[in-house]
Amino acid sequence: MIREVTDQDAGAIAQIYNHYITNTLVTFEEKEIGSGDILERIQRVRDCGLFWYVAEEDGELIGYAYASKWKDRGAYQFTAEVSVYLNHTVTSKGWGTKLYEVLFESLRKKGIHSVIGGVAVPNPASIALHEKFGMKQVAHFKETGYKFGQWMDVVYLQTHL
Repeated sequence: MIREVTDQDAGAIAQIYNHYITNTLVTFEEKEIGSGDILERIQRVRDCGLFWYVAEEDGELIGYAYASKWKDRGAYQFTAEVSVYLNHTVTSKGWGTKLYEVLFESLRKKGIHSVIGGVAVPNPASIALHEKFGMKQVAHFKETGYKFGQWMDVVYLQTHL
């Protein structure tokens, strides 16, 4: 089931995200975060009128996707940046696709024109997911993040709705 996020989801979201912080290079955050941090992020998404969805399976929150402002200046109001994270035990089961389907449809209905996603590379699964939604690579930034003793590149993908 895919549904809108609630404040009560913050702890489960933090738990999913903290796995990626402490064990992977897919996020450049380096310190675990708490549910209060997630609540602040959810509120920022709500404040700008965008969307945050969660996936549940058998009553357990297993993933989330959200859209945030690309930039603060007014002319960017029709552009959003998207992100998706899944519990590491349920990857490659279609949940990322399901979350993005709901998120992209909401963005379309809101009148968002341009959707952007940033991916730390290499990350072929994330690239494939974004490409499934018509996103094409538009930028490749070399050595923009340093984590776990290594430099990481970031690519940006974009599509128009």
